[in-house]
Amino acid sequence: MRRRDFIRLLGGSLGGVIGAKLALAQQAAPAPAVRAFWGYDFSGADLATKPGDDFFRHANGAWYDRTVIAPDRSSNGIDRVLADIVEARTRQILEQGAPGVDASARSEAAKLNAFYANFLDEARIEALDAKPIAPALQMVRAAQSRDDLTALMGAVNTTSFSSIFSLGIGSDAKAPDKYVVMIGQAGLGLPDRDYYLEAQFADKKASYLAYVAQMLSLVGWPAPQASAAAILDFETAIATASWTKAESRDSDKTYNPMSEAELAKVAPFAWRAFLQAAALRPLDHLVVAEITAVPKIAALYAAAPIDTLKAWQAFRVGDWAAGYLAKRFVDAQFAFRSKTLSGVAELPARWKRGVEIVNGAMGEAIGRVYVARYFPAEAKAQIDTLVGEIIAALKGRIERLAWMTPETKSKALDKLSRLKVKIAYPNKWRDYSGLEIRPNDLFGNVLAGMTFDWLRQVNRLNLPVDRDEWFMTPQTVNAYYDPFINEFILPAAQLQAPYFDPAADPAANYGGIGALIGHELTHGFDDDGRKYDGTGMLTSWWTDADVQEFNTRTAALGRQYSAFEPFPGVHINGELTMGENIADLGGALTALDAYHHSLAGRAAPAIGGVTGDQRFFLCYAQSWRAKRTEDSVRQQLVSDPHAPEPFRVNGTVRNVDAWYDAFGVKPGDKLYVANQDRVRIW
Repeated sequence: MRRRDFIRLLGGSLGGVIGAKLALAQQAAPAPAVRAFWGYDFSGADLATKPGDDFFRHANGAWYDRTVIAPDRSSNGIDRVLADIVEARTRQILEQGAPGVDASARSEAAKLNAFYANFLDEARIEALDAKPIAPALQMVRAAQSRDDLTALMGAVNTTSFSSIFSLGIGSDAKAPDKYVVMIGQAGLGLPDRDYYLEAQFADKKASYLAYVAQMLSLVGWPAPQASAAAILDFETAIATASWTKAESRDSDKTYNPMSEAELAKVAPFAWRAFLQAAALRPLDHLVVAEITAVPKIAALYAAAPIDTLKAWQAFRVGDWAAGYLAKRFVDAQFAFRSKTLSGVAELPARWKRGVEIVNGAMGEAIGRVYVARYFPAEAKAQIDTLVGEIIAALKGRIERLAWMTPETKSKALDKLSRLKVKIAYPNKWRDYSGLEIRPNDLFGNVLAGMTFDWLRQVNRLNLPVDRDEWFMTPQTVNAYYDPFINEFILPAAQLQAPYFDPAADPAANYGGIGALIGHELTHGFDDDGRKYDGTGMLTSWWTDADVQEFNTRTAALGRQYSAFEPFPGVHINGELTMGENIADLGGALTALDAYHHSLAGRAAPAIGGVTGDQRFFLCYAQSWRAKRTEDSVRQQLVSDPHAPEPFRVNGTVRNVDAWYDAFGVKPGDKLYVANQDRVRIW
């Protein structure tokens, strides 16, 4: 599954004429009027920065300089603004119910209201203090063996316990119409293995040690300091054994089918106890992801002292549950996980945290009301048309590829023709009638929501894959491509300005939502998505020559991104971000083609002296307006397959010929890449 990142420059001497035209355009109308007229906020531009030196800054520099990150956030930007709008609307739904919708939706809205009210009852939560996790901690204390602890870990998806292995259910990559149990590496309390192993994160690792000891003290665990040191050593060993994020992106390497018995031979561990605790019968077929890491982690578990494993589980219980407990737990968790790791200065208001929790447990119940209340039906038809245009443009690009053989090209076109598109909201809503939400039981309701969702997945394990299911709610500001089903999902909340505005100039919509659509479609043909055929099956459908040529071209893109240096000595990981970088480039090119096609052979009119292509690129860059805390960016660089937004803009446009023509970019400009060295993939 893929997703677009959560957030998103005409140069003070654009080569002269263009810069002068933009200056005149600004004089002709104030920034809000210009934006209302065709979709770009000129007040955010930094015209003193040449577009060829830093296009992100050229289009967004003034915005960036004046933008303040809210004290309860780690970032600010276009997507954050839209998400805040959705958050406020969701709050209204949770507080006011759902008048005007059908009976089943009203019934679910009543559960939402009760769940949300549980979280807002701070007095009761303070009175309970640590009582909600007392049963779980007692089970940890009572464990006499590794097998006892293994059974606790198996309940990771229904309880407050944690596991050294991930456990999930999803589409089988080699049989995409069937569900399969998937197991992989886990067990780390820091954002990524690099936090344990790289010197740049030594201070974070030290802070983590202190936090582990603090949480153990809060839950009443003996010898918290010594236990914390043992836990950190245990997790550091797991980190050393774990695959990197870049390695875990490779679908070929992470598809390792076997039976439960075969897994026990490969990685000796009490798998039956683990899986039985997860309500899973003996399995003849499952898939292991990080095939060399799982045995090593199992061995570390077998060698670790029982007291260390019990302390690790006790810490994880407190850490996981902290947000639902008394203020002393909330404050401790926030101070480390948000303030230290991400640079967030202030705990978000309680209502915001409540919205997030209920959204996570009953998201489609909220979405059902959200769509009825806030999404105009006519917008869906307009987006359907635009998606069709972007698909046609991508089809044209594939047909014109000179480097791909006819055999592979034919199969690529077949895959595109089979693409399923889902816009705004599901055709059928998830049924929450079996989920019991009880008054005055926040912690119990959180666990009930987890159990409800996990058993829903377990109970359909032998059924055909539900191809109508959504993995994002309609109120999510985001989008994704799912290679297992070969589908593209675009939630309703994403369909807002500046991404999409029916009143905006077409260039603005193609540069905003059009490029986003193209981005997601290109994920079907990125370095990993290309391995899946039109049915969603992981299979080798490329000729060897085409694979070699594709890898040569993507390697060049990886070198470009790996040369970017957000902080001195800290570079973007071109391998980790490869899929998103390919999709960014393909999305921009495809949307630009679709925009040009929409002109039907006519030249785009200039608006205020700004050409159509200039408007497209400015609005493309505008859609990536984002500002993050330094800690957040550093975390992103090692744990997120998306590069920081300025580099996503600059890394894309420098490989687009039309951008050079639109802004007069010349040799000597910092982003200039010679024609023969520009990356051309799709």
